[in-house]
Amino acid sequence: MHSGNVNITEFQLVGFKNLHNFRIFIFIFFLLIYIFTLSGNLLIVFLVATSARLHSPMYFFLSNLSVSEIVFTTNIIPNMLDNLLSEDTSISFPGCLTQYYFFSSSATTECLLLAIMSYDRYLATCRPLHYFSLMNFKLCCQTAMCSWLAGLAISMVTLILLCKSHFCGPNIIDSFFCDLSPLIELSCSDKFLIEIESFVFASLLTLFPFLFIITTYIIIIYNIFKIPSSTGRKKTFSTCSSHLVVVSIYYGTLIAMYVAPSRRQIFSISKALSLLYTVVTPLFNPIVYSLRNKEIHIALNTMIKRFTMQPFAK
Repeated sequence: MHSGNVNITEFQLVGFKNLHNFRIFIFIFFLLIYIFTLSGNLLIVFLVATSARLHSPMYFFLSNLSVSEIVFTTNIIPNMLDNLLSEDTSISFPGCLTQYYFFSSSATTECLLLAIMSYDRYLATCRPLHYFSLMNFKLCCQTAMCSWLAGLAISMVTLILLCKSHFCGPNIIDSFFCDLSPLIELSCSDKFLIEIESFVFASLLTLFPFLFIITTYIIIIYNIFKIPSSTGRKKTFSTCSSHLVVVSIYYGTLIAMYVAPSRRQIFSISKALSLLYTVVTPLFNPIVYSLRNKEIHIALNTMIKRFTMQPFAK
């Protein structure tokens, strides 16, 4: 049979094979990160759902961001941990495409949510008197739903193109999960359409939201300096600074990975960047952005007191 007619049924994820001697240490390290990421984001979702003081647009979007992070990390890290301890690092063709789809859709949703959150901070800082009338519950639900639907729909376009592509060998993916770039590299079909489509969508979903966020924060910072009291300036800036840190790390790595043309020439750096935005950045959401927040602290303390005092109340 001609090799061009051979269909690949599975892929081999190289992952951290070159660090085989340190696999136990790497496994424990990433397992702890995953546990902290999962528990931190679940805690945020629970607090926002149960605490009345967190029923505001900012925390509504934050809980959506946490759900996105949970889907994002759970789609990648458990399989990565399994491959670290297993000799068999294969993943089926449908399984690989499914992993890519959930990775892509949750990452797209997160990009859009971060942009919406910056607009929310802009309204809260620059138009405080009209904030709750402009950012009402209906608009919050609509924008959050549009973010999720856009993530699912846009990623579906790329998934359909991948499903129509022919894979005839080799089947080695030099990564720890099924990312788009190595899948395109392994395709035996004409890659022009999917490369153009992925580049256009990657640019639209990283550069434009990032520029939008930068623009809103320039306006926010300008308005912060107009606040007469130093206490007011510090309080307003503290609610925005953590979000800006997460945005910078997340969008910076995405732009370097999917938009910068030199990414294919430096595989080791690409793998390090992949680790940064798939493993480390989701951990920053509950730590950097949320747990430093005074309202989150109060809600957490209230919850702890409620649960600890409950047995005595009985």
